[in-house]
Amino acid sequence: MTAITINAAIFDLDGLLFNTEDVFLAAGTTYLQRRGYEFEIELRNQMMGRPSPVSLKMLKEYFGIEETVEVIRTEVKELFNEYLEEMLAPMPGALAILHTLDEIRLRYAVATSSSREYATELLNRFGLLPRFEFLLGGNDVTNGKPDPEIYLTAAERIGVDPGEILVFEDSGNGCAAAVAAGMNVVAVPNSHNVGQSYDGAYLVADTLKDPKIVALLKSAVK
Repeated sequence: MTAITINAAIFDLDGLLFNTEDVFLAAGTTYLQRRGYEFEIELRNQMMGRPSPVSLKMLKEYFGIEETVEVIRTEVKELFNEYLEEMLAPMPGALAILHTLDEIRLRYAVATSSSREYATELLNRFGLLPRFEFLLGGNDVTNGKPDPEIYLTAAERIGVDPGEILVFEDSGNGCAAAVAAGMNVVAVPNSHNVGQSYDGAYLVADTLKDPKIVALLKSAVK
């Protein structure tokens, strides 16, 4: 493995810091079951990591749903919020990795395909927002992941060369975005990412608790 230098870290949010992919799966499954459809893994893989308007348009076209994307979004959001209250939790190792970054004094931020307002709400639920240097949402850029725009924007804002940034991502689309931005990616797949590609990732970890991540940080942070 080629040695690298890391001067900042950027985190995805959904499915990486929080188990919101579980929540979305529950909401999407209920929405589709009401119409006699099944939320197939092939479709979920295509939607994952993309901004909501894009992913819901894919869902609409996949099943030929007549409702508008906005109508679909309203119902799915209502279901999502209902499930969120009983299901939301940090992903394994999420709080510990932030503690490690604080200990080694590495700056870190969030770059998510979800809206900035939504991400702010989730982080505030656990008192985490002040720990991040900034938060970029899908509504802060023109092109969503897998386009690299959000990561290039994050690099510019944090003032660190892309090649010295470590990105934590769970989805193939997010990994592709960070790799295209020239960043070092730690891919952390979960049960929702079966069959997704992590080409170009510097490290593929089991969870954020994977000791390989701490070893990487200790060797790469100067």
